[in-house]
Amino acid sequence: MESGCQVASEEQIRSAERILETVKKVYPDVDVTGEAEQPDSTASPADLLERAEKLLRPKDENGDQQACFLLGLVHFEKHDYEEALKAFNSIKDHDPQALYQLGVMHFDGLGTPADPALAVEYMKRVAQSNSPQAGHVKYAALYNIGQAYLEGYGVTASTVEAERYWLQAAADGNPNASVKAQTALGMFYSRPESLDLRKAFFWHSEACGNGSLESQGALGIMYLHGQGIHKNMESALYCLKGAAERGNVYAQGHLVACYYQRKIYPKAVALAKRIIEYKDIQAIGRTTGCLPEFVAKGITMALFYYGRCLQLGHGVSQDETQAELYFDKAAKMDAEVCEGLQMDIILGKI
Repeated sequence: MESGCQVASEEQIRSAERILETVKKVYPDVDVTGEAEQPDSTASPADLLERAEKLLRPKDENGDQQACFLLGLVHFEKHDYEEALKAFNSIKDHDPQALYQLGVMHFDGLGTPADPALAVEYMKRVAQSNSPQAGHVKYAALYNIGQAYLEGYGVTASTVEAERYWLQAAADGNPNASVKAQTALGMFYSRPESLDLRKAFFWHSEACGNGSLESQGALGIMYLHGQGIHKNMESALYCLKGAAERGNVYAQGHLVACYYQRKIYPKAVALAKRIIEYKDIQAIGRTTGCLPEFVAKGITMALFYYGRCLQLGHGVSQDETQAELYFDKAAKMDAEVCEGLQMDIILGKI
């Protein structure tokens, strides 16, 4: 797995490229390359953003609101948050996309002290907007409001309100709505406090069909254990392998467990050895869209199963001293997961 610095750089390049592509679409008659020495494919994020800014600034000065919004995005990507705030604030009453960006900045305290209550207010205004410009950000705003209610961030915590807003954001599984909300509902209905595994399976299925990597892994686990659906090992492996190949670490951890249980020890060892080299959990979460908590659980499973293989000499030379080191690492990573696996050893399941 690549380091956090490399991942961040790739994220910056993708964001800068998206902004420049948007500028090209909005202003097709303007040459965005100008006298640039490098083509877009090899230019740095800073170069791409500079090109966009040079084009947008005169249009912004002439009162072009779309240029003002895009210029705000350029400042945001450059981490010049004060300038981004100025740009978005100047058009927030006319552009729901700008209002949404302000909500994000007030949630996260970017360029301004964090003000979650104001952030939720802005998100609700976006969600209620009838403007065609609201587009996809309307669903994103509904998702964020639901998350705020779940965590009690800027509003009084309420799982009822969280569920209500997520259902609106999920829009019956519409692929153009919030896929994050669809996955969130799958997770929500898997919680002990709001348990409904049939609903969880439904929403993870919808989200997976719409491209959610996290839900693809969740479906594999539900098929594996017969949660909300009949147990089906073939479907479980299909989902887990697909999610694992796309970078879902929790799915990778469960795939290690599947290989171990089926006595395919060389595969279990090979995959576990790859997973235990992962370092930057937060960066992995950002690039895959998976919750860091579940990234850590996947690594914990790999550490534990690799330790067990070392302990018993399955697929690797027996080394009980090294095995204890990996068990210890697993316990430090996620004690709860480790305790469950330790109980499986006691019960003779591993």
